[in-house]
Amino acid sequence: MSSIQTIGIDFAKNVFSIHGADAYGKYVLRKTLKKNKLLDTFTNLHLFLIGMGTCSSAHHWASE
Repeated sequence: MSSIQTIGIDFAKNVFSIHGADAYGKYVLRKTLKKNKLLDTFTNLHLFLIGMGTCSSAHHWASE
């Protein structure tokens, strides 16, 4: 999974969808995660750019 360059997050109340793409825009990661697993998942990946939808919880997750 070291080829992930960008991750997009779709926020919801209890479950988040994440989609990772490589440098060419090809999907290399698709997961649905519960809130409590989101940060653990990102901790195990290399550096990447995160794109988030704008919602009230986006500020909280951006600071995390």
